[in-house]
Amino acid sequence: MAKGKEKKEKEKEEKKARKETEKKQKKEKKEAKPKREAKEKSKGKKKEKAEEPEEAESAELDSSTAELEEPSPAEEAKEVSKKETEELEEGKKEEVKEEEGVVAKPEAAEKEAAEEEEELEIVEEKFYSFNLRKIWSSPREKRTPRAVRFLRAYVGRHMKTDEVKISEEANSMLWKRGISKPPRKIRVRAVKDKDGRVIVFPAEGKE
Repeated sequence: MAKGKEKKEKEKEEKKARKETEKKQKKEKKEAKPKREAKEKSKGKKKEKAEEPEEAESAELDSSTAELEEPSPAEEAKEVSKKETEELEEGKKEEVKEEEGVVAKPEAAEKEAAEEEEELEIVEEKFYSFNLRKIWSSPREKRTPRAVRFLRAYVGRHMKTDEVKISEEANSMLWKRGISKPPRKIRVRAVKDKDGRVIVFPAEGKE
């Protein structure tokens, strides 16, 4: 019994000691809070004081640069006139380039066709006139392809070769109005080289 009482007394003493330590810690925390707040306030004031002269210096610099950068009305008018003249010159240069490109494209195509004809060593040359009226009886979406096949087969049969190439000019002449409207009549010039290859060119106005 005596041992049980002693244990209870010890537990009570330990609880009292814990409560006292907790009270002391709470008091210390309460006392430490105002000290921390005071320190933070003092630090914030110092930062504000340090930032104020920097802001004043930056404002002075901005005002001085603004005064220096502000051009006079005469200078502004000169700059505007310079920009306008530069824009006009650039526009004129672009227009000239576009015109040169438009003129150069057909000239380049003609030169290429002429060079192809010059490179060929012509062995045989024939002119053919085709009436493609019967091809219009076929369905709409098969007319121009059928005209191309007919032209290639006819030229190959009469020039006695299987290698028949239709030039870009002749092909564009057939496809000019699309897949459903090939020309009703066409005149071509077939050229055969020494290797037996035949190239078909348009022959408008030639007899």
